[in-house]
This record gives sequence, structure tokens and C-alpha cells, in this order.
Amino acid sequence: MTTDLAAIDLFGAAVLDDPYPMYHALREQAPVYRVPGTDFFLVASWAAVIEATRRTAEFSSHLTGVLVARPGAAPTTFDFDATGQGLHVLATADGDVHATHRGIVGPALAKRIRTLGPVVTALTEQLWAEELDGDRIDWATGVADRLPLALIAELVGLPAADVPKLLSLAYDSTEMLGGIVADGRMAALITSAAELAHYAYLAVTGAKEHGAEHDSTTLLGVLVAAVAAGKIDEQQAVLIVVQLIGAGGESTAGLIASAARLLATDPELQARLRERPELVPAFLDEALRLESPFRGHHRHVMADAQLADVDLPAGSHLLLLWGAANRDPAVYPDPDVVDLARPRGRANAAFGAGAHFCIGSALARLEATAAITMLLERTERFGLVDGQPPRWVPSLFARRHATLPLRITRR
Repeated sequence: MTTDLAAIDLFGAAVLDDPYPMYHALREQAPVYRVPGTDFFLVASWAAVIEATRRTAEFSSHLTGVLVARPGAAPTTFDFDATGQGLHVLATADGDVHATHRGIVGPALAKRIRTLGPVVTALTEQLWAEELDGDRIDWATGVADRLPLALIAELVGLPAADVPKLLSLAYDSTEMLGGIVADGRMAALITSAAELAHYAYLAVTGAKEHGAEHDSTTLLGVLVAAVAAGKIDEQQAVLIVVQLIGAGGESTAGLIASAARLLATDPELQARLRERPELVPAFLDEALRLESPFRGHHRHVMADAQLADVDLPAGSHLLLLWGAANRDPAVYPDPDVVDLARPRGRANAAFGAGAHFCIGSALARLEATAAITMLLERTERFGLVDGQPPRWVPSLFARRHATLPLRITRR
């Protein structure tokens, strides 16, 4: 059966809630597909997505524009970088700049992750105690959203009391990238972006004033030391902090909630993982593959190019659809089912691919393992709540739950 791709409403509620039929149609008919009337191309097959991540000279990671919905009209491109002079750091930087930033943040993050196990366990148990109300818990808002930002604050060196504010500012930031902004809300999102940048500026300058360059136990200290050594400037340090807060919790929140939803709808899988908890890592691999926390990431086309025999003009944009690539049957047999015996030698693309593979992937796995293990250990079973269906955040960028009410039967 052939789908009329031009008739698909990319921002329609049905597609946003369940994008997988559209992904299937794109892989089958147009692995690289130009959204009508725009300069955006959706990249859906595993082969095309991975090829694009390897051609870094042609397809820049610079975030220069996003696809946005217009009520009653076709999607358009919102230009983030009309002058071409935007400052890009870490995840949106290229080449030597990206390597420098990754070389600063990556080792410091890896060192701290090795010591975070007890902290993650304690935070998870604290959230469970605070949020469980009788036999009900909203797993998305109570645990999946809160745990990652609490850990980001711990790693960066920010006050724990600031986490609720940071959570709001972080999700406002990614809402702008999702392409769906309600009438009258854009001004509030811009204000939030400015507030987050100012918060990060005060954090960096405050750390500098207090001699944090001598403290390698926080990422603020590591960044301030890098500024003092001339590796990065202060503005770059500020934007790295913004990026860590803005996107650092998004992927983990998506994973923790999606994994719980998959289990909530499959009692047999729950029982199997309770009996064999050593299978939780394999299950989380499948959860990442099936419900990739970021639906996709952007690339900027630097010069006229081709991808999968499709002409791409200079200045156009790609949206690399991790969620589509991760269900490509050319790579994953029976791609729409959880298979705990699936070979783990081939990493999925839920955390990106290539040079920009997510720097916080190990932290995300650590947090998700702690949260899902606790959920299984503390319950005999759990499921969705009748009459209170889960809701997804409407976004072309993030695959995250807005709510996930669960009914709990305790042990």
C-alpha cells in the first residue's frame, strides 16, 4: 500500500502521538524526503541517516533553523542563524571546536559517573517516596522528569533547590525546537531562553569568582579551568552550561518514561524482568530503539550535495530521524517488537551516531537502570490507569511523555 506522503500532516496529533506509520512510509518510498514548500528534508532510513552523520563537512551540526507549524497553513522554517555568525558549542559545534568541547566535558563527566551510583539510587528512592500516592504515581512528572535534572544539577555544581526552576526552563528550551508553539506562547519561550542564559552566566561567573577552577569535582569547575587555560572563552562556557541544562535531561526523561510505559502494557515482560533482572540493560536497549527519546536532530547543508540520490541545495536543512532509523527492518528484524535476545553488537541510534554520539549516554543508562529496577522491585505489577491515558509532549524534536499515570500493586 502506497501512502500519499504529501498528504501527511507532519504536525497532526495522530502523527505526533504515533509517528511510526509515517516513518515506515518514508523508509519505503522516500528515505530522504523534502517537506513540501520548505527547505527541510526528512532522513528516515538507517543507511541514509548514518551516511549523513559521517559526512560532517557537507552536513554541519550547526543548529540554524527548525521546522515550525503554522495554524491552518503549511510548515515553514524558523531561521535561528540568519547572519551565519551564531556561536555553536558541544552538540551543535563542528570539527575542532566540537572536539575541544567534548575533550573538556567528556572526561570530567565520565569520572563523575563512576561515583554516582549511590546518589542516583538515593534520589530515585526519594522521588518514589514523595510521588507515590496510594496506588497511583505519575511516572513521567514525578520520576522521569525530575531525576535527570537533579543529576545534572549535581554534576554541574548547581543548587538542588534550583532544580524545579531549571526543569521548567529546560523544557521551554526544547519546546522551541519542537516546532509547535501555541498562539501567544513564543514570547514566554524567548523569555525563558534569556532567563536560562542569564542563570548560566551567573553560575559561570560566580564559579570563577570563587576560584572554582581549582575544583574538578563539578563541571562548572572544569569549565572555569578551561577558560583560565584559554581552551574556551567565557561565552562558550556559558553556552555549554545552557546546553547541558537544556538538553541534558531530555533524553533520559524520555527513556525512563517510555521504558515504564512499555512494561506497563506488557505484564509478561514485567514478570520476566523481575525474574531475571540481569535482562534490564537489554530491555533498555530495546526501549531506546523503539521509542528514541529524540525523534531526530538537525543538520545544515553546507554546499550542494546528494543523499540517497536526492539533491540537497546549499543552505537547506536535514532532520535525521533516529526514531525511523531505529525501526528500519533492513537492520532490525521484527523491528516493532521488544526482543531481549536481539544482538547488542550493533548500537542503535537513539543517542545519535558518529562524532556527536551523546556525551551523556552512560549517565542516561545509569539513571534509567536505577529507576526501572526500583519500579520492578517495589511492585508486584503495574499498569496504565483506566480513563487516564498517557500523553506525549507534542514535538517534532522530543519523544517524551507529558504524563504517564500508573496504577501500582505493591509487594
